[in-house]
Amino acid sequence: MKQEYIDVPKDSASIDMKKVKVVVITTVMLSFISYWRAAAVVVSDIGSSAFYALGIAEQAVGPSAPWFILFVMLFAYGIRAVYMESSSMFVRGGSYRVVRKTLGSTFAKLAVSALVFDYLLTAPISAVSAGQYLEGLINSLLHSMGYSYQVPGNWIAVGAAVLIELYFWRNNIIGIEESSEKALRIFQITSVLAVILFFWSFATILVRGAHLPSFSVHLSDDAMGWLRNLGWLKTIGLVGVIIGMGHSILAVSGEETLAQVYREIESPKLENLKKTALVMFIFSLIFTGLNSLFAAMIVPASDLIGKYNDNALSGLAMNLIGPHVVLLVLQVFVVVVGFLILAGAVNTSLIGANSVLNRVAEDGVLHEWFRKPHGRFGTSYRIINMLAIIQLFAIIVSGGNVFLLGEAYAFGVVWTFIMTTFSILVLRYKDKSPREWRVPPNVKFGKFEIPIGLIVVFIILFALGFTNLFTKPLATEGGVTFTVVLFGLFAFSERANRRIAASRDKDLEKFNIYAQNNLTAEAVGCKHSQRKLVAVRAPNRLHHLQRCLEETDPDKSDVVVMTAKVIPGQSTAVAQTIDLPEEELFSEVIKMAEKEGKTILPIVVPTNNPGYAVAHTTVQIGAEEVFLGASERYPTEYQMQQFALYWGMVEADENHHVVIRTVGPNGEMKFEI
Repeated sequence: MKQEYIDVPKDSASIDMKKVKVVVITTVMLSFISYWRAAAVVVSDIGSSAFYALGIAEQAVGPSAPWFILFVMLFAYGIRAVYMESSSMFVRGGSYRVVRKTLGSTFAKLAVSALVFDYLLTAPISAVSAGQYLEGLINSLLHSMGYSYQVPGNWIAVGAAVLIELYFWRNNIIGIEESSEKALRIFQITSVLAVILFFWSFATILVRGAHLPSFSVHLSDDAMGWLRNLGWLKTIGLVGVIIGMGHSILAVSGEETLAQVYREIESPKLENLKKTALVMFIFSLIFTGLNSLFAAMIVPASDLIGKYNDNALSGLAMNLIGPHVVLLVLQVFVVVVGFLILAGAVNTSLIGANSVLNRVAEDGVLHEWFRKPHGRFGTSYRIINMLAIIQLFAIIVSGGNVFLLGEAYAFGVVWTFIMTTFSILVLRYKDKSPREWRVPPNVKFGKFEIPIGLIVVFIILFALGFTNLFTKPLATEGGVTFTVVLFGLFAFSERANRRIAASRDKDLEKFNIYAQNNLTAEAVGCKHSQRKLVAVRAPNRLHHLQRCLEETDPDKSDVVVMTAKVIPGQSTAVAQTIDLPEEELFSEVIKMAEKEGKTILPIVVPTNNPGYAVAHTTVQIGAEEVFLGASERYPTEYQMQQFALYWGMVEADENHHVVIRTVGPNGEMKFEI
């Protein structure tokens, strides 16, 4: 073995801490959340539609609207299944990555342009709807007190929406873990309201009776769009059903966010994703589907179309059995919860759009300037700032018109679903690699398999999207225009970034880094008494890191991942920067950690001897286990002997024992010192 200078003091039991520095690496992502928090983030989007979907659908298809919304809630699980399969294949999944993998960069840019249009309108329609519920409550209170004055709803809606946007703008700058805490609280309160409305409505129907909404579809001229002059189409039942579903599909809007938030879900990722999807299904079926049906059964039709068109759940609350004062209190609760969950949808839109644009930026399509992490919080604050400003502009320009926003909003929703589903369908035949999960059912004929579930979902979605092109002029004109403009900007930015993209053959993370004069557990960010150290050196040899992550409970142990940066000579000083090899190494480390859904603490230790640096770091952070990668040049026994030699030089406490594990593709060796 080539002998290298080892910078150790004459007294091996003492360490000159002033000479030792460590570079601590942070990134914009490793902040994992539970499936409850993940569900809360997504439900804030999909559940918010309960407050406005019925009114929009009623204007289009008449009394049959709640049946369409209920069916869409059931069909949503098929769409959700598509995103579950895509997430199991791509941790950093979503529409952009899936379409890019299948159909190429051009279609991917089109898909993400439509998706961003969806996200940008999620906040305005939700925040404005929250303002409309607030306006309805104020007017109800004024009427109860004998006043004839009615407050101007649109002004209140716009003002409330602006305040909501500013609040969650700040929370997303702080980070997803902080913002998901708010979403969880909103989800919990909304669940209480969902249960109250469900059982109270059921009791009202038993005591007072109710009228079932008609199954007949009555398409308005607005619902027919450019087809209004083709009256004979209204006589075809299937056409009416497809148009009705098309005007109700905006009730399903959180599926893409499910794929985006999957990156942040803690271990075990896939199992927690399934739980998230189940929570979403149960909640949306009851809160959006059944409560929309109850509103149509209990609220007089004239009031539902007129007085409560923009706040159907308030109408439901005021028409249940019970004293007027009690119902007024219930309406207050409905408005408060509605305000919270609709505000939560603003949070969801920022989280989802930020994740999507980060994926685009990683591929060199969006300029790398946008990816710079926040100096304190590590978030991609420049992207968040841009999104929030555009959403504020849309809120103000809309003037508080929910129907206007809802019509435009549907474009991005349905076409994102279509392109994602088609891409997963194509990948079933292009990519035969094993899946952790697949959309059922699948029928096999020998070696040939027919993905029946995927095909059915795609056919329904394509029929809805194609029909919406002709029946939603505003959505088509606005969505196509925005998509083309954003596609052009992406293409221009990609051309400008071509040199940067060409210089790198893989996606690299953007890191915040800072130097520490002391190498201690606290200095590198450890929070638990149990610690494990993983020494890494090559991005293609991380079997030992994989083993460590699989075994570690992140609630009990910290995982410190270190690489030794060899500095020639005796100096251990290092600049506050990392080179391209460290970027490539830790980019792979980060991807592996987020796939497992477990937090790591990456560090770079400058040294003139890597073996000594690993042993020294083990002592300084108090690690109980050390994971080493099997060497391609030396036997495992030799690696163990070398570590034992360095351990004797740095550890004076005979009571401090450490377990050394050398892991390679062919097996593992373990012993305790």
